[in-house]
Amino acid sequence: MADFCTVHINIGNYMLFFDSANAATTNLEPVQQMSFWDRIQPPVDISANGHKITDLFNYTTFMVIFFFVLVCIGIFGFSYFYSSKRNKKPYYTYGNKKSHKNAGLAFGMAVFILIDCAITIQSNNDLVDTFFNFPKGKEVVRVQVMAQQWLWKIRYPGADNTFNTDDDVVTINDLRLPIDKKVVVQLTSKDVIHSFYLPNVRQKRDAMPGRLSRIWFELKKTGEFDIACAEMCGTHHYIMKGKMTVYTKDEFDSWIDQANKVAASANDTEDPDRYWGWKWQE
Repeated sequence: MADFCTVHINIGNYMLFFDSANAATTNLEPVQQMSFWDRIQPPVDISANGHKITDLFNYTTFMVIFFFVLVCIGIFGFSYFYSSKRNKKPYYTYGNKKSHKNAGLAFGMAVFILIDCAITIQSNNDLVDTFFNFPKGKEVVRVQVMAQQWLWKIRYPGADNTFNTDDDVVTINDLRLPIDKKVVVQLTSKDVIHSFYLPNVRQKRDAMPGRLSRIWFELKKTGEFDIACAEMCGTHHYIMKGKMTVYTKDEFDSWIDQANKVAASANDTEDPDRYWGWKWQE
């Protein structure tokens, strides 16, 4: 492994760490090199459970298109076969025959069962079994995020493994995580409602003033990926972009060890604004 090089930059009262040796390369192609088909594809899924969101989205899209095509066939089919050219004498019906009622009921039940019920059951199972089943234990990577106009403050526990103490590692718009580790992020907001959005993880969670939100995931691919705010949060909402860098386990351990050393020596323990964290909530 190349020698670890860390640059820390003081912005206000918070430190940014940049690892020049181990910075991962981006997985995003320049737009001008992408075909139209590539441009309309969703971001690459780098998480262990992101496929569940993708599968639900694809199923919903397929069923909506399927029934839309059926409706179009009915509309244009009836318009063709029952046009004035083919039926000089109009046929009036009020749809009150038993066969008409049964046909309407069957179509409505098919939509209800194949779309509404299927989506509700699948999404509920995914929420209960996976996304709301938060991991616990010493192997879980814990991160706190404070959203504010218009940036993401990110906090890791220091060597004491306790949040909001003198040795915490604090960054701005720079989230660094290891591969193949369960990650739990707790969120809140300093001012207005923001939405912590990780497109490549297929998840987002609102950050609200006075409340804690939680999100967890497990990453399966190294590289650099976007963090976005998915909630209109003010004039400069469009610049509220962060970076998530996914390392191998050894690279992450090397970075966090170096960051702990820098934090222990450089943090201003007399600055009350630095202690925006909170006691971890299991």
